[in-house]
Formats: sequence, C-alpha cells, structure tokens
Amino acid sequence: MRSSTLRQARKIIRNPGVETRQDIGSRFVQRSTLPTTCLRCSGISPGYSNYSRFQRRWQTSARTSQTGSNIPPKAETVPQTHYEFFPKTLPQGPPPSGPFRIDARELRKEFLQLQAVAHPDRHPTHLKSRAEGTSARINEAYKTLQNPLLRTQYLLSMKGIDVAEDETLKVEDPELLMEVLDTQEEIENAQNEEDLIDMKKINDERIAKSEEILDGAFREENITLAKEEAVRMRYWVNIKESLDAWEKGKPVALVH
Repeated sequence: MRSSTLRQARKIIRNPGVETRQDIGSRFVQRSTLPTTCLRCSGISPGYSNYSRFQRRWQTSARTSQTGSNIPPKAETVPQTHYEFFPKTLPQGPPPSGPFRIDARELRKEFLQLQAVAHPDRHPTHLKSRAEGTSARINEAYKTLQNPLLRTQYLLSMKGIDVAEDETLKVEDPELLMEVLDTQEEIENAQNEEDLIDMKKINDERIAKSEEILDGAFREENITLAKEEAVRMRYWVNIKESLDAWEKGKPVALVH
C-alpha cells in the first residue's frame, strides 16, 4: 500500500495535474520537534572556573539570598536573543557578525555550566520562580541553537519571516521531492541497522552542505537564498530523525 502511494506521488511530481508539487511537498514535510533538555535530576556539579558574567551574576545572587539579606538584587541585563546566553561559545552573536555554524560540543559544555548555576534548586524559595524562568529560557535557547533547522528558523524569524509557512508554499523542486521519496522508501525497506549506515552518511553530508550554504547566505544577508535552503534543510533533518528512530517494519512518517 505504501509503495503504491509512493509511486503515485512520483507520478504526480513528474506530471502535475490536479495536485500541485507544493501539495506533494506539504505531504512529505513535517515540522521538526525536539524535546527540551531537562537537567533537574542530572546532579551536575558546578565546579567550573572562569564563569561568564551571566554565571557569576547567578552565583552572587544565590550567595546574597542565602545570607538572609533583604537587599534587592541590582538591575540585571536580560539576554535579548538566544545567542546572548552563550557568550563564550558565541561571542560574535548571530549572523552576519557571527557564523551560522556552531561548535555543538562547546555549546553543550557552556549550556551545562549555565544550568548548573541557574538551576532552581540552587536558589532560595523566594527566587525559585525567577530561576525557573531563566532555566527554561536557557533550555529553549540551547534546544534551538544546537539544531541547524531550528537555528535557521529562529534566525529568519528575527527578520520577521514565518519560515514554516514560506517553506510549505515554496516546495517546487521535483528533483528534491523525488530524492525525498526515494530515501523514504529505502528506509522503509531496510532490514537491519547496518542497512542504514550508508543512508545516514549520505544524509549527514546533505545537512553539512545545507549548513555551508546557509552560512554564506546569512553572512551575505541573502534572505531569499536562506529561505530556499531552509526548505532542503527541513527535509534532511526530518530524514535524520526517521533514521535515528528506525524500527524494522515501522512506517516512515514524513507527512505534515
């Protein structure tokens, strides 16, 4: 049944009639959703040196509160973008001043340091609510920046662009759709995880290529190119999620 559906989709892509290529594209695209990282039970020790200004601010706030002082904390500069939460990893900020590509290992390292300091359990009762809000914002910033698709959507949203809507409307590349359909069928026909090795390698190369194109597009502030490449990135990330979640006989859900 699924193979029949794929053949029908290919036929429509090659000879679009009642159903347009955009319609087919919207069928086989889904929004990427990744779980927010939670560290409430991680037991991470904050034994780090050279904290950033943000980290030192939280340490000072916690120590002052624990002494029972009623003196309110000084006014603090609240990060306005996700990038401002990670001054060590992303000192130049978002593109075009900073690069699109991010060192995932360094970003995670700084994320863990921030959470170790901002975790609500490290603060007295009357400051827990503020700490919970800050911890949630750090989680959201990390979740967004560590994923190239979510990062792309976030950067375009800073330009006032609704990427999800634009992507669906502009899926017009028949070769792209055929490649997605072929990959979907290959994943469904896989018999074991060894069959996925080459597919994962190829798809990682697709994502890397998209990141390279997006890096140049954002650096040159070519928003049109960035939007077009975001379409491809969205497909590749969805395929990656399907490969990572593969189970024998399990249908591949690339449907919107």
